[in-house]
Amino acid sequence: MIYQVDAFAEAPFTGNPAAVCVMGQPASEKWMQQVAQEMNLSETAFLYPIDEGYSLRWFTPEAEVDLCGHATLASAHILWETGMLNESVAARFFTRSGWLTAERNGEWIRMDFPADVPKTTASPVDLESALDVSAVQVSKGMDWLIELEDEQVLCELNPDLHRLAPLFDTARGLVVTCRSNHPNRDIVSRAFYSDLGVLEDPVTGSAHCMLAPYWQNKLGKSELTGYQASKRGGVVRMEVQGERVLLYGKAVTVMKGSF
Repeated sequence: MIYQVDAFAEAPFTGNPAAVCVMGQPASEKWMQQVAQEMNLSETAFLYPIDEGYSLRWFTPEAEVDLCGHATLASAHILWETGMLNESVAARFFTRSGWLTAERNGEWIRMDFPADVPKTTASPVDLESALDVSAVQVSKGMDWLIELEDEQVLCELNPDLHRLAPLFDTARGLVVTCRSNHPNRDIVSRAFYSDLGVLEDPVTGSAHCMLAPYWQNKLGKSELTGYQASKRGGVVRMEVQGERVLLYGKAVTVMKGSF
């Protein structure tokens, strides 16, 4: 069976859509990549049962990735919604980033992910001119991380991804962030992964593994609420616990089918 789920979303057609393909056994990488290309979403998740949980892999239309938050959220949501897993039982996934867990937390799903602590670095050549901004700080973890001063500038950003292409030789993508003007949010962000076939990702759970420790150090708080300001938009709650980050989100199933 295959499902399409809007993750980090409270209603259909918001958040980040992910396909979830539930299998009885492993499939070939070629087939999984072809399915991901056919679905043409930022991520397609493939899972099947193993001892102590489920094997989980994630593919964009162009490549397999090491870590994906919204497709993990979508996968746990489907396991519970379909009754494949009791809602009182945590979903355990074995992935290229090790064991990840998800569990119900009221209306939210809470995921336990590894923290990605970015390191401050010099601004690469052409970065600020390609973004047409002045950066407050440039850092690098799994992705390049650019802090801006103003939320309106972030929301109106129209990056020249062709000029930014060399950056993706040394990082997965580019995340731009700043403090939020909204009273119920701490930070706002946008994320770009053109090298993976995702020009702008609607809501990137894994990027918040980097954003959480970054803003913890800036704001002096370990519990944060972020908003990813894509056209679809979505809220991600974060809690830093040492070398782990707890990510909270909601999910909605929008369609299902079979091969």
